[in-house]
Amino acid sequence: MLDNLAGVVAPFTTPFRADDRIDFAAVKPQLDWLIENGVHGVAAGGSTGEGHALDRSEYKELIHATVEAAAGRVPVVAGIVANSTGEVAARGDLVKGLGVVALQVTPPHYLFRPDDDAMVGHFREIHAASGLPILIYNVVPWCYLSPDLLLRIMDEVPGVAGVKQSAGDMKLFADLMRRAKPRNRIFSAVDALLYPSYMLGAVGSIAAILTAAPGPSVKLWNAAKAGDHETARDLHERLMPVWDAVGKPNMPSLVKYAQGLQGVPAGLARKPTSPATEAEKAEVRAALEGLGLL
Repeated sequence: MLDNLAGVVAPFTTPFRADDRIDFAAVKPQLDWLIENGVHGVAAGGSTGEGHALDRSEYKELIHATVEAAAGRVPVVAGIVANSTGEVAARGDLVKGLGVVALQVTPPHYLFRPDDDAMVGHFREIHAASGLPILIYNVVPWCYLSPDLLLRIMDEVPGVAGVKQSAGDMKLFADLMRRAKPRNRIFSAVDALLYPSYMLGAVGSIAAILTAAPGPSVKLWNAAKAGDHETARDLHERLMPVWDAVGKPNMPSLVKYAQGLQGVPAGLARKPTSPATEAEKAEVRAALEGLGLL
């Protein structure tokens, strides 16, 4: 099933109400909108989805609602953002029977970094708990995994199927792509550089910009795959202001605001994430207007 996960995989935003509870009625409308805009898959409960702010019962209910709303139209990836091996494994076990195709797992995101052997063991235990394929979400600055370690984990833990590579260092991305085996599925989360990521061989992308502007993001993927570099570069340049507008510490609020401008009931971010300021809203609006979305 994971072989079919490719292209634009939009990280679904979790819609919270003013009382801080999840608005499950808003899940299907967002899924429908993303699918209508051509996305090839969705990821729920990751960083854009504020998975770090969900308790276990909310997390399981959200993944269930997302899979149910997708109704087999696109594959669903379950993101997990937690610090302990036991907590990540428990969440993987919770969703293993719900129909997700993979887990997207960050390394520990608090201050203390496990050594390389412990990191390999971390992912081995997580896979053992659920049996689901794992994509390592390589995003945590003080726990960033080198290409050497990523390749080692994928070699030693067969259940680790690939990597969602974040941060803006394209040399590290290029090193990983050059050395990865054909079976390793490498996705880009370098929002402002998706076009060159595709040219380097990424099988797709899982990035916040895809959720803020799914239609143009799908067109960029299609143009890159078709070798239409004139169209791809134009879309790349017009998408970059979207990332400039939403790629901030309160990103969930800004992505949801972008969705709301396009008629999607995305709700609010969960506290204490800051709401969008008037200046930030103006920047988001201008970026979407530059793509002809408003």
